[in-house]
Amino acid sequence: MTAKPAGPKVVLGDGKSGPAEMVWIEGGQFMMGSESKVAQANERPAHPASVSGFWMDRHHVTNAQFRQFVQATGYKTTAELPPDWETLKPQLPPGTPKPPESALVPGAMVFVGTPAVVDYSDFSRWWRYVPGADWRHPTGPDSNIDGKDDHPVVQVSYADAKAYAEWAGKRLPTEAEWEYAARGGLEQATYVWGNDFAPGQKQMANVWQGQQERPFPVVSAKAGGAVGTSPVGSFPPNAYGLVDMTGNAWQWVSDWYRADQFAREARIKAGKVADNPLGPTDSFDPSEPGVPVNAPKRVTRGGSFLCNEDYCMSYRPSARRGTDPYTSMSHLGFRLVMDDQLWKARQQAKVPAGNASGAARGG
Repeated sequence: MTAKPAGPKVVLGDGKSGPAEMVWIEGGQFMMGSESKVAQANERPAHPASVSGFWMDRHHVTNAQFRQFVQATGYKTTAELPPDWETLKPQLPPGTPKPPESALVPGAMVFVGTPAVVDYSDFSRWWRYVPGADWRHPTGPDSNIDGKDDHPVVQVSYADAKAYAEWAGKRLPTEAEWEYAARGGLEQATYVWGNDFAPGQKQMANVWQGQQERPFPVVSAKAGGAVGTSPVGSFPPNAYGLVDMTGNAWQWVSDWYRADQFAREARIKAGKVADNPLGPTDSFDPSEPGVPVNAPKRVTRGGSFLCNEDYCMSYRPSARRGTDPYTSMSHLGFRLVMDDQLWKARQQAKVPAGNASGAARGG
């Protein structure tokens, strides 16, 4: 009888042999992107890439962790500050007049759902800019995160994630690092756990499909739109020991977003391996009506509790999209990585990972 090949070895840092609550991801080569029949154009073509080894947070940065950062630094998130016209303007059609100051109030984008099935062409039907929404009040000023210390922090912009990363002595993963880690050694599998969405009828991620009785984006007004994040680790980890790599909340990564980046990469490399790719130097996204194609966007990965087979199958390791770096949303968070060289240097300097290397402030 042939023995079953051993899976990847899970190495979880304990604060001594590795940064606490971070998983060691052994570097290697993989096929980035997808040729699956469900893959979107921005995921094609699959092309060879490689990454060096790195440490990655086992789970999303949580509300409790983000609170520690805020308490240590006094940081104000993007959503807690009035929108900055200079960062908002590039996301709007040229010539759009500046709104009155009274309209530029702190807040964030909140999923509000719909009372009945609607056409999917206009996402503004189920999303709304809500004044007073922020990481402490993810769905509006009357909401809170009491009892949700172990949920992913959401309503954080790319700028907020970068500020937290600087304080924690870590960094955001590259798009290649994120996908390599999410795949967990499964080459071109549809999901981070394999090719079956619900193996043995078991739910594997916090996504709409299999969790919500009504079709997306219908929510029950009586239940107050009871849909959202779950505690980190509520579902099985992938082969590297990482939880919620897909589902629960989208995750910021460091790359600028171009919808055609994989096609460009494949053309430039012509079959050669892209070694530790850092992504493009600009943005390009023709898919969002009313937004200039070159509006600044960063890559977000992993999907969220809203993803479903009818509208958004982004609970796949190759799925990707671009997001305004100053946008905060009720289904968007992040996790971080650390280079092994930095970890060893911090150990020699007796500086524990996850503590402030300097107070980061601002929006």
